[in-house]
Amino acid sequence: MEKRTLGRTGHESSVVTFGTAGIGRVTQDVADKAIQLILDHGVNHIDIAPSYGEAMERMAPWMPDIRNQVFLGSKTRFRTRDEAWADIESIMKRLNVESFDLFQLHSVIDMDALDQVTAPGGALEALVEMREQGLTKWLGITGHGPHAPSTHLDGLNRFDFDTIMFPVNAAMFRSAEYRRDAEALLAKANARNLGIQTIKMIARGGWGDGERDASTWYDPHRDQGPIDRALWWLLSQQMHTAPSAGDVNILPKVLDAAERFSPLSAEEQEAVIDSQSPPLPHPALAIPG
Repeated sequence: MEKRTLGRTGHESSVVTFGTAGIGRVTQDVADKAIQLILDHGVNHIDIAPSYGEAMERMAPWMPDIRNQVFLGSKTRFRTRDEAWADIESIMKRLNVESFDLFQLHSVIDMDALDQVTAPGGALEALVEMREQGLTKWLGITGHGPHAPSTHLDGLNRFDFDTIMFPVNAAMFRSAEYRRDAEALLAKANARNLGIQTIKMIARGGWGDGERDASTWYDPHRDQGPIDRALWWLLSQQMHTAPSAGDVNILPKVLDAAERFSPLSAEEQEAVIDSQSPPLPHPALAIPG
């Protein structure tokens, strides 16, 4: 699998990150098979958070053996310094680790959230203290939803984050406004040599009131052909790595697509965007109908 330098961190990250949300609600046996699968495919970057069910408990038995082989990124959704510190200590215990490569402000989706985490006594202070104490090397910001790119653009003016994480996929780029803001954030991040992580790689729309047959909170592509096109489109953008979709049943197809990736031309990329036809819109991800 191709590896790309994760900006100023210097880490050569596999273009697919193990998005551990997919193992948060499965048995240890199922999780073990998924973890071994990603290692067998050369994935060397892990994204994990306390809100991902029991993902930390599923990963914890593996950490003594693989910690030095992977780039470990985690995050907190708490907004104040004290709450964030309590969360950080809980994460370290649950995951069975003593430090991280990257620690991030989680789900900073709008200006209200950004104001909270960057205010005096906000969660950002805890992350800075983590870095000063050697508990993490790098600091980042994550978010999803229609306002994430514009929010993160403002966030980069407030603090020199090392990485960003936000949604980029072909279905969302059908929205002219989202595409404009996302491309502006990608350009700024690349100009600053930030690590760029893109989430919701194969989202195609929303669930509505219909029955869900995947564990993702959006309706994903499930078949190999559409997954190929969606992932190859994504990897043709100016990004570095993308956390895998949060469903262990889709994971093998994502890994297969990543290993067969070759860049798409500009015309091919536009064709992939045009081919997206969401069964239902997903306003929370800026996917129009």
